Amino acid sequence: MFQGTGSDVGKSLIVAGLARAYTKRGLRVRPFKPQNMSNNAAVTSDGGEIGRAQALQARAAGVPSSVHMNPILLKPQSQVGAQIVVQGKVHGTAKAVEYMGMKQKLLPYVLESFEWLKAEADLVLVEGAGSASEVNLRRYDIANMGFARAADVPVVIIGDIDRGGVIASLVGTKAVLDPEDAALVAGFIINKFRGDPSLFIAGKEAIVAATGWPALGFVPYFSESRHLPAEDAVALDHPQQRRKDAKLKVAVPILPQIANFDDLDPLQAESNVDLVRVHPGQALPGDADLVILPGSKTTIAALAALRECGFDIDIAAHVRRGGTVLGLCGGYQMLGRTVADPDGIEGPAGAVVGLGLLDIETVLSSEKELTNAKGTTNDGISFSGYEMHMGVTKGADCARPFAHLADGTPEGAVSANGRVIGTYIHGLFADDRQRAAWLSRLGAGPTTVAYDELVETTLDRLAKHLTTFIDLDRLLSFAR
Repeated sequence: MFQGTGSDVGKSLIVAGLARAYTKRGLRVRPFKPQNMSNNAAVTSDGGEIGRAQALQARAAGVPSSVHMNPILLKPQSQVGAQIVVQGKVHGTAKAVEYMGMKQKLLPYVLESFEWLKAEADLVLVEGAGSASEVNLRRYDIANMGFARAADVPVVIIGDIDRGGVIASLVGTKAVLDPEDAALVAGFIINKFRGDPSLFIAGKEAIVAATGWPALGFVPYFSESRHLPAEDAVALDHPQQRRKDAKLKVAVPILPQIANFDDLDPLQAESNVDLVRVHPGQALPGDADLVILPGSKTTIAALAALRECGFDIDIAAHVRRGGTVLGLCGGYQMLGRTVADPDGIEGPAGAVVGLGLLDIETVLSSEKELTNAKGTTNDGISFSGYEMHMGVTKGADCARPFAHLADGTPEGAVSANGRVIGTYIHGLFADDRQRAAWLSRLGAGPTTVAYDELVETTLDRLAKHLTTFIDLDRLLSFAR
């Protein structure tokens, strides 16, 4: 099990790379994360949903994703806490304090899924959540040491040297851990190093002396990780890769509870695209060619936040200037005349006025659509993606569907002038055919990336990177 001294230390990436590395050695590898908190989710091959990071790790291992790889998924929602997904299906919602009391009741599901994976694998790579040193949460923990103790799994602690203070982080983790928890730790890995490793030899020796844990790897920063989907929204605060000479500028307002934002990754990978993440307090760039409203776990709250930031004014001005707007999932719902929540799925029951850029109305419901989808958009281009949403959308602009699914069902809506588009299909831009069509339509020229190939190549390079800097044989020797 790989736990961290904090969030965003590289646990997900290391598990993905090791999954690919051990798979290349001929082992049957499965990824596992007992509990994840993320609105970046994926539809599994067995019809549920898990965190996007575990779907990527399954891909790295060359196996279909399964709900058992992430049995507890918490999807943050404003006003009502988090939606709780258990083994791929919505279990309910809870506030943080309420969820603490539920954890031990959920542990049997976690252990059941772990046993299910063990039965079909030679090696299970387990990812912890957040920080191993959150002793305030230890009593009810099922994500870190609570799981490790329950399943008797050896632990490797990962520290992030790039953020600074890695010696204190690792030594402090040992200091606050319960002795029985600390006894499970087989060693530590220092991740994201930049510069000359010889300069940190004394630091590494200080950690070994203070903790008694052996050093298992010293991993240089892997810059190509930008080509892989991020686990959660922390990544959206990282510095942006801007391209001032790009032919196409795409603006994306970043709203609370943003969901499935990996929809944007393939566009970010295009050399002719300048993708601008616009945070509250900033204005959408007036020279944007395309504005994308991404998905949201809480459409109504996101719509209120959008108006509070003034993004609604910016989007209306963008449309008046002849720009194009694409709403994805929750963004699609926001583009309509109204969004109704009669059952209080997201908060207090009621309805709110939408942006009015599409003649549609959405009614939220407790039934979640979770399915992989294929079809053809209205320009005759095939696509492959997935749907993950709660709500039904109807209206006059649905008579101009954005696409037709493989069974002929119309999907999405397009405004009369063709410049405002809404769809429930995620993963559109990961499909090279669709991305090429959008780039051509918006004057950015041909696509410069084969996206699936890019992800596969990056996973291979990550595996090679970790094999170089981590002793895989020694690591494997710790496995039960």
